[in-house]
Amino acid sequence: MALDVLPVTARDYFRSGAWGESTLAENIAAWGRLRLWHRVMRDVSARTTECTLLDGPSAMPVGIAPTALHRMAHPDGELATARAAAAADVPMIVSSLSTTTIEDIRAAARSVRPGARTWMQMYVGRDRAAVRELAQRAHAAGCEALVLTVDTPVWGIRERDVRNGFRVPEGLRIVHLERPGGPTGHAGSGIHEALAWTIDASLTWADFEWLRDSTPLPVVLKGICRPDDAAQGVSLGARGVIVSNHGGRQLDGAPPTCESLPYVAEAVAGRASVMVDGGIRRGIDVVRALALGADAAFVGRPVLWGLAAGGEEGVAHVLALLRTELDVALALCGCTRPSDVTSALLRP
Repeated sequence: MALDVLPVTARDYFRSGAWGESTLAENIAAWGRLRLWHRVMRDVSARTTECTLLDGPSAMPVGIAPTALHRMAHPDGELATARAAAAADVPMIVSSLSTTTIEDIRAAARSVRPGARTWMQMYVGRDRAAVRELAQRAHAAGCEALVLTVDTPVWGIRERDVRNGFRVPEGLRIVHLERPGGPTGHAGSGIHEALAWTIDASLTWADFEWLRDSTPLPVVLKGICRPDDAAQGVSLGARGVIVSNHGGRQLDGAPPTCESLPYVAEAVAGRASVMVDGGIRRGIDVVRALALGADAAFVGRPVLWGLAAGGEEGVAHVLALLRTELDVALALCGCTRPSDVTSALLRP
């Protein structure tokens, strides 16, 4: 439904991957190759999908991954997504490339559920003062964590966007990052030109330490592929890591997150939260992620498709489908709660 209603530039921006899109395809396919050796004759009559995620409650081990420009999908944009996430009682990670301010997003979420959980995704751009200001705004607005994207020293080349001459549509703004007289994303050919100003190729671990020390909020590292990077981030104070390849939109040829996840989970060894995104499409994929060592899985494109197809109701429908599928998958695996899922389901 979303592909039918979205204009071609928005449709291709949301669905595109880098170069030949092999990692984009493998993100989805790799989950499907995992077989679950389900247990039988277990009493699963009383079940819950509830869990604890980054020291807070969640209705299920699922959250909304940060995705940009929601108002390009629906006029209500991030406000609709925030209300649906709050109603479903799952955390939403707000993109710093959002088209709505974090203050308005938090107000929308709290209007539905006062305890709604919102995390703020960050890029460390060239203007470090602006980065610190956004971190302070997120804290003041009531966000519970900062999510630092670390896999984007430069933007990956997404050929669909280049062909379409992608730019931020007129009438929309990247409200958190624009500065008077500065670039806006309304010029360029493809995201690597239109939005090059939002990131900084000089990003190092020292910048993570600087951000960590600039905020009282816990900081999560998003874009982790390797176990050694995960271990270093945790040793420097990261409260969590998200195994991610940016939805296949950065380095084409990077492993699907399904392959990276168990190595990262082993390296972290319970010292921080381990989460994953990329290719999660069904509740059964969430069970697979838990079995590989994740504490939760985050979804990006499915939320955008729900938003484009039906606004807040569409996002709510996506989250309801995931929760129903997760509940049934847990029962069929012989589990009554997410914490029952272990690596034993992956081998006979």
